[in-house]
Amino acid sequence: MTVVRADAVVIGAGAGGLCAAARLAHAGLHTLVVDDKDRIGGRASTEQIDGFTVNIGAIAIELGGVFEETFNTVGAPLDIRTPEPASSFFIDGKLIDVGRGGWSLLLGQLTKQASRILEKFADARSGNLPDGRQSTEDWLKTYTSNASVHAIFRNLCAAIFACNADELPARAFLTYFTSKGAFKRFGFCPQGTIGVWNALATAIKRNGDIWLSTPAVEIHSTDGRVDGVTVLRDGQRIRIETALVISNAGPKATVALGGAAAFPPAYVAQVRTGLRPAANIVINIASREPLISHPGIVTFGKTRRLCNMANLSATCPELAPPGWHLYVAYAVPVPALGDFDSDAEVELALMDLREQFPNFAQAKILSIRVMRDDWPAQRSCAGYDLPRETGIDGLWCVGDAVKQYGNGGTQACAETAKLVTDAILAQRQPLPRSSHA
Repeated sequence: MTVVRADAVVIGAGAGGLCAAARLAHAGLHTLVVDDKDRIGGRASTEQIDGFTVNIGAIAIELGGVFEETFNTVGAPLDIRTPEPASSFFIDGKLIDVGRGGWSLLLGQLTKQASRILEKFADARSGNLPDGRQSTEDWLKTYTSNASVHAIFRNLCAAIFACNADELPARAFLTYFTSKGAFKRFGFCPQGTIGVWNALATAIKRNGDIWLSTPAVEIHSTDGRVDGVTVLRDGQRIRIETALVISNAGPKATVALGGAAAFPPAYVAQVRTGLRPAANIVINIASREPLISHPGIVTFGKTRRLCNMANLSATCPELAPPGWHLYVAYAVPVPALGDFDSDAEVELALMDLREQFPNFAQAKILSIRVMRDDWPAQRSCAGYDLPRETGIDGLWCVGDAVKQYGNGGTQACAETAKLVTDAILAQRQPLPRSSHA
């Protein structure tokens, strides 16, 4: 077996893995990223279909937070175009731009109980939050029974967290909207989402490398400390000796690679029972006629499964051939945190699209991807996150199963990378000399 050495190995070239690798490489560690796919980006990558640049999962890149700070830190360009207006609600065939009026404008049009709900948002901002057991739906029921308001909250939960309002803790929902970025500023990459990962990859390769089509087959540890990773590259087994491994493959795959016996039993039990993978359905749509004029993302009111849709080519026309419009719609199954019939749920989403857009029949569906099980929309739903430490010294997890409470999306993955790499780099700093030495 060939043996090589690296200061750090990152398993998985998704959002969390690439952000972590870029930070470590920038800090001077020779960093090697391995991924079993033939492209970077993981569940937020991009593919070409019939001349269209189509995203596999995430499309909206949030600005003004840890994600953007990562690019600034490592000296990578962040090529993002922001739609204007960025987000609106599409209710009963009408667009409602809440950019200026916010929640009060939206809820005020729908329910007399708007002020009570808004008071609870204000309470949450000052730290007064419900406990983690009450669902968003049950929390909302205590203030209003208005079906349109419940539909909007369901679709917000679905759009951001890939779950239903009865599955998401109200504490997580309120934490996101009152103390996280809450997608106030976001945009799309004109090369497809893979464009942002390509920029990070360039930063990584200044002090490391990325091996694609190279699955990790084993994580090695001795006496509770990580000491290497074996990968399969071009049909050959290669052992990478290292004292630092960051896994972006999710806790479940990480335990499988390291062998359950190597981890503390309590951690293994958490991985087996604590993860709640969240599912969604991603529908990429091409159309000669415009389906909607809004240039950003619209969130729907009453629907069966459809939660939101982005008009990508309005801001990034190079994603589609001339004369075409490119959209991506997201739907969330019921349940999103349990087993469901994929075919039936996809059909409900398509029924919604046909209902919302009278000219949908002339559109062309480029792809339908059901993200679930071991390739989910989120490896664990917000409010059900595991620790980033694994119980094996030198082995960490990043990504959307180990998020900070109440966060979501690529921003949450970038945040896990910063938290882990900050901890690693702090441990590596030489201790200051004592003044008595």
